[in-house]
Amino acid sequence: MTFSLVARCPDTGMFGVAISSSSPAVAARCSYARAGVGAVASQNVTDPTLGPLALDLMEHGLDAEAAIAEVQRRGRFIEYRQVLAVDRNGRTAIHSGPNSLGIWTQAQAENVASGGNLLANDGVPLAIVEGFLSSSGHLGDRLIAAMRAGLVAGGEAGPVHSAGMKIVDKVSWPVADLRCDWTEDCPIEAVATAWEIYKPQLDAYVQRALDPRDAPSYGVPGDE
Repeated sequence: MTFSLVARCPDTGMFGVAISSSSPAVAARCSYARAGVGAVASQNVTDPTLGPLALDLMEHGLDAEAAIAEVQRRGRFIEYRQVLAVDRNGRTAIHSGPNSLGIWTQAQAENVASGGNLLANDGVPLAIVEGFLSSSGHLGDRLIAAMRAGLVAGGEAGPVHSAGMKIVDKVSWPVADLRCDWTEDCPIEAVATAWEIYKPQLDAYVQRALDPRDAPSYGVPGDE
């Protein structure tokens, strides 16, 4: 009931996660990223503890493959889980338990990994990886392009209703954390629209946190 990708921008060191599902608020349960460390998607009969666990392991020096191996060792009911990781060096690893739902599969390359379950077909994650690799620009743009490629390839077996995109950079909080928790329309396009609005203001929101004296205004009443 989910398809996603985790990715690293080799030019900036940013990490990102993008995800969509027929379930509500998928990004709230399944997306994890930490600046300077990596990004993780934990999905399919979700255990929300596995994302932070994988990030903690990578922060303490394990690469993505070793972190996922440790998640496999420590995780409960791991045969039901699907976990994707990318580390600070762009290495990727994926665990897909044999009890993942419906048609499930995965694909990975340097700096990007994708997985899904209850898919329309087994080519969706590969299409997502190829969509990411063939795109350019800001990491957010590439995440959106990859998710759109997954939709074109068939996406989930049924309609998707929620989506999200999380990006981390050099600060301790996500520099973008955009979500559509439920819609009868396309949630990926809802997130894409939010990104178009948010992207030009992203740096200013970081600046407001670091030093508001130099932060620009956007013309909102009272915001001068």
